[in-house]
Amino acid sequence: MKQESDRRRHPRVPVISNIVEPIDLVYTDEKTGAQTAVAAVLADLSLSGMRIVSFLKAPVAGNMDISMELPHIGKFNVKARTTWVRQKGPVYTMGIEFTEIHGNVAAKIKGMAEDFNDCDTRILLKLPEVCVATCKAHHLCNKIQKDVTLFK
Repeated sequence: MKQESDRRRHPRVPVISNIVEPIDLVYTDEKTGAQTAVAAVLADLSLSGMRIVSFLKAPVAGNMDISMELPHIGKFNVKARTTWVRQKGPVYTMGIEFTEIHGNVAAKIKGMAEDFNDCDTRILLKLPEVCVATCKAHHLCNKIQKDVTLFK
């Protein structure tokens, strides 16, 4: 079976827990101009986009405005487009590419992803101190190696 190549341009942060705010997607139908809102849950995040899960399908093509709030970043908006949609029963998983993102938000997402991946590297190398106090991804992390005493 031929495997699909990984087309990601930036490292991703898996979002497993600690996110209670849903993502509000608002997209505009390019033909009619009608706006539709879709509630979703964030699955992973990178500088260039994210993967979301929803019970409502977003458009495969078209632009959307996304409003969300994340620990370490706060409330922010991005402009984006759907790049792929997969359905399993009533659940839709979607790839979203950011088309416009504010510079300070982009820098925070990039820092989170880099710190998360640095942690994975320390785990793979079996280093004695995996978790570091300066980690920008600690709000989203639930790795068993996490040292919660560093973040009080």
